[in-house]
Amino acid sequence: MGIQKLLWEVAKKSFTGGIIGLTISDRCCSVVPVRGDSMSPTMNPLKNSYLDDYVLVDKFCLKDYKFARGDVVVFSSPTNFRDRYIKRIVGMPGEWISSSRDVIRVPEGHCWVEGDNKSTSLDSRTFGPIPLGLVQGRVTRVVWPPQRVSKIGR
Repeated sequence: MGIQKLLWEVAKKSFTGGIIGLTISDRCCSVVPVRGDSMSPTMNPLKNSYLDDYVLVDKFCLKDYKFARGDVVVFSSPTNFRDRYIKRIVGMPGEWISSSRDVIRVPEGHCWVEGDNKSTSLDSRTFGPIPLGLVQGRVTRVVWPPQRVSKIGR
């Protein structure tokens, strides 16, 4: 009987911890990897490095869509919801953006995002303004690797 009680207690605590962790990850903040070099040199400054940066994503900004030009955000791809991108906001709703082909007004409820490394970035220059509803959070800090821990500025 003792081992069954111990296993039951471990299972209950693990389940409770999982639910709390999932809630924090969904509502407060999460840590996500940065793949590729489209945000270089801000993130992943070393090309062809096997060590990706990991960043802290704040999700409290989603409550009232509190974003500003210069914020680095994580968002779902407008063309494939499973893909996530990390880019910098360069245009807010109602602003005019000069792209390589034209001058575009960012529609209400949308933002214009671009990577810091424009030569390798798949961003609004490719798929246009993104709906604010696709934004999953604002990147606030690089948390891994230890020598790169820093705050992400606008």
